[in-house]
Amino acid sequence: MSKKKPNIEQYVVRSASLRDDEILAFTHPLNPNSAISFVPLSDRVGMERAQLGLGRIAPGRESFIPHAHTAQEEFIFILEGVGEMEIDGDCLVLQKGDYVGFPIDGAVHQLYNRGSKDLVYLMGGERTATDMSHFPTIKKIGMWAEGSMRYVDEDAAQQFEPDDFVEPKG
Repeated sequence: MSKKKPNIEQYVVRSASLRDDEILAFTHPLNPNSAISFVPLSDRVGMERAQLGLGRIAPGRESFIPHAHTAQEEFIFILEGVGEMEIDGDCLVLQKGDYVGFPIDGAVHQLYNRGSKDLVYLMGGERTATDMSHFPTIKKIGMWAEGSMRYVDEDAAQQFEPDDFVEPKG
């Protein structure tokens, strides 16, 4: 029995010909200035373990909310425009051709468009079933699991060390 040969077009996203209804409008629920026009490129070709998206931020808007992941590495690559990346409270200007990668080292990051034209970029990274992120500007911890994000106030979270679960014998 032979396998049916796939249509090679199923592996291609022709982003220049995307319709408006194929572009998602993303806004972080805890940041009213967050606004990204987003196309999940990797989803469109059936990828499940890695993710890559095409993002566009209008002037004066920002990507998300300052955060740091504990399980998912992440990156951006600037295609058009000029952006500003905040990393651990320090800012640097990004422009066409700049790449920024975030290992899971705790660096808090956020992308802003402080320019006069749209900021267009690729964003990607790992796609894990679970992740925990720190959101220091709003003093929350986010836990991604079962397809949704749950936020907990840092001060309200109970924290235990491994020894807290071990009772000495004797």
